[in-house]
Amino acid sequence: MILAAGRGERLRPLTEKIPKPLIEVGGRPLIEYAIDCVRRAGIESVVINLHHLGSMIRSHLGDGSRFGVSIEYSEEDPVQETGGGIRDARRFLDGHTFVTLNSDTIVDVDLRAVVAFHYEKAAFATLVLRKDPRPERFGVIATEADGRVGAFLQHRREDCRSPLEPFMYTGVQVLEPAIFNYLHDRGPFSITKVTYPRVLAAGMRLFGYRHDGTWITVGTPSELAEAQLLLGGQS
Repeated sequence: MILAAGRGERLRPLTEKIPKPLIEVGGRPLIEYAIDCVRRAGIESVVINLHHLGSMIRSHLGDGSRFGVSIEYSEEDPVQETGGGIRDARRFLDGHTFVTLNSDTIVDVDLRAVVAFHYEKAAFATLVLRKDPRPERFGVIATEADGRVGAFLQHRREDCRSPLEPFMYTGVQVLEPAIFNYLHDRGPFSITKVTYPRVLAAGMRLFGYRHDGTWITVGTPSELAEAQLLLGGQS
């Protein structure tokens, strides 16, 4: 699942006429980087949630065939945030291990390797994490030596006694369908603020996969300008 329903408020007025996932960086729309990431991993079925100017995204991507994938769309009104968006796309995702990533982030992670790690650890959920000089800007997620998450934001796993290493979340995750048992039944909510603290408290096998490669997020004008410098081209 590629999350693409946000309004892109911090990029106004640009996003008043074009949805953030279609803003071009390096000569191509942001969302195409996410599609390439999943396609390279052999993932062929994609669901994209839509809200703000969603018809433009649908028109650009179509059924996904020209990108080598099959795309379904989950419409939201109002926008349901990360947790509610995944919940409302349950009809497309339930019954299978699935991956989610953000449409406004360029990340070169090898999803095949992430999924293999997820299965090797018999994980309930696996989050792709990265080191950052100031992880508290995004919220600290700390792992034990084997990658198991011992602390998530301000919440620590009750049975965790090991030293922990701090990371930040990249927005890429692998989930088992049982995650739907930990999602609110209705209304918008954040999966990181609401669901993962519950998962940690329940003692579920939550793991972090370390990513040391490219991670470019485009949420503000300064981030967009930096992304353009890194990847070339003009928006």
